[in-house]
Amino acid sequence: MDYVAALLPPVVMAVAFTALIVTIVKSQGGQNKSKEDAAVDAAVHRTEAAAVHQEPNAHGA
Repeated sequence: MDYVAALLPPVVMAVAFTALIVTIVKSQGGQNKSKEDAAVDAAVHRTEAAAVHQEPNAHGA
C-alpha cells in the first residue's frame, strides 16, 4: 500500500493542474474579450512608459 500513498499526491496534483488549465482556456474569449484585451494593452503600455521614464536614472545619467 506504500505505492498508493506515494502515487496519490502526484496524481491529485496532475488532475488539479489539468482542471486549472481547462478552466483558463475556457474562460478566454467570450463577451468580455475586447474589454480584457484593452485592459491588458493599457497595463502593458503603462509598464513600458514607466520603464522608458526610469531608464536614464537607472544608468546614472
